Amino acid sequence: MGGATNRQKKGIAFSERFPPKVIFPVLDILIIFLCGVGVYLLRFDTIALHERYVLALTCISLTVVMVNSSTGSYKRWRVSSTIDLLSKLLFVWLAVGIVVTSIIYFADASERYSRLWVGFTLLSSFMLAAIARVLVQLGLHSIRLRGGARRPIFLVGPGQNVLKVAKGMRAAAWEGHSIAGVERFHTTSTPTDNQLRNISNRIGRSGAAEIWICAPLEMGETVHALFYALRNHTEDIRLIPDFKDMRLLNHRTSEMAGHLVIDLSVSPINGMARFSKRAEDIVLGTLITLLILPVCAVIAVIIKMTSPGPVLFKQYRTGSSGKIFKVYKFRSMKVHKEKRGVVTQATKEDSRLTPIGAFLRKTSLDELPQFYNVLQGRMSIVGPRPHALAHNEYYKELVESYMRRHKVKPGITGWAQVNGLRGETDTLEKMQRRVEYDLWYIDNWSIWLDLKIICMTIFKGFKHKNAY
Repeated sequence: MGGATNRQKKGIAFSERFPPKVIFPVLDILIIFLCGVGVYLLRFDTIALHERYVLALTCISLTVVMVNSSTGSYKRWRVSSTIDLLSKLLFVWLAVGIVVTSIIYFADASERYSRLWVGFTLLSSFMLAAIARVLVQLGLHSIRLRGGARRPIFLVGPGQNVLKVAKGMRAAAWEGHSIAGVERFHTTSTPTDNQLRNISNRIGRSGAAEIWICAPLEMGETVHALFYALRNHTEDIRLIPDFKDMRLLNHRTSEMAGHLVIDLSVSPINGMARFSKRAEDIVLGTLITLLILPVCAVIAVIIKMTSPGPVLFKQYRTGSSGKIFKVYKFRSMKVHKEKRGVVTQATKEDSRLTPIGAFLRKTSLDELPQFYNVLQGRMSIVGPRPHALAHNEYYKELVESYMRRHKVKPGITGWAQVNGLRGETDTLEKMQRRVEYDLWYIDNWSIWLDLKIICMTIFKGFKHKNAY
């Protein structure tokens, strides 16, 4: 037991003395220079780099470190997944590649540098840096799952809250946290000065590296008293508030106007994420639009030949941040009028469908004109499907957090759709499930998730038994 404890302490000491934020900036620089020299050898049959190539490697490595540092890629390794690390790494290398090639181009120095050297240096260094991160992450996960390199945590708070956090720690054992001690108190009263001193002494004897205060929001006075009692402790102190049954969306902490802010419901698609998603929409949207133009032309002719009326159906929908926009579809129903503010959902045997309408809806081909909405910037290729305005008014009071679907741009396809939640929402339960999937997508958004949904749509999303 003592040996295991000593090994655990050594693992903690090593990881704290040499954390990833210290090791990997140095490792990235070494990898870039190693790859630069290797590619130079293959290209010019020598390792004696010209001084301008040494300068280029220096600029590339420093830029990589700066961008990684500014995006937080060297931090929070204990709670970051391998996919998150690789996603950030890919973004950094793409950004650095764009910066480097732009500088070479605008400095009119393209003839002085080998384009093959620049390209293969960036590609090989990215691959080596990615492999290094995967190996280190897998190694750390394995060590932590076996009980090593764990960070001891002292939990303080009401019994139910402490138990909830402890279960979360066990479920995420790969993060490498262990319980050094627990102190429970009641929610109905603030601990006395004597109790606070006892808590402080227990924490001091526990050997904990961090103190987690697990308390509901209404215990602000108790948290303040406890924090004051721990003022002389050097351990990291974190507050884990309990939001009970509140539906949170991309919750995190930030700083606004000099104050600590707990974000309860915010969109993850902001800043560079918004730029990345818009770039994804423009590039993929343009390619897909060019590919589907012949199909759209054929569909337009068939619609015009089989039923009187316009080719396109236009209807207002709610977009990002609640803004109203006009969405385009191929008309799949006969021209008809409905009462103002009423939208009757299509059903499987709907008599209003045109001869080709049922086929268009079942295969989702009626949605193709929405790629124009994507290029306009009003929709995204992937996102929650936009509902009719009347449906929004009806469901927003019946389904919790329904309107939070509109914190991002609506999409042509979405996580709910590729999981079979398409077609008529004739029951409240169906709409609740669709909203659950939409909010999960918003809370877990990434470029990789978008690409996964697009691939799922291609293979199984266009045609589904629930769509008509």
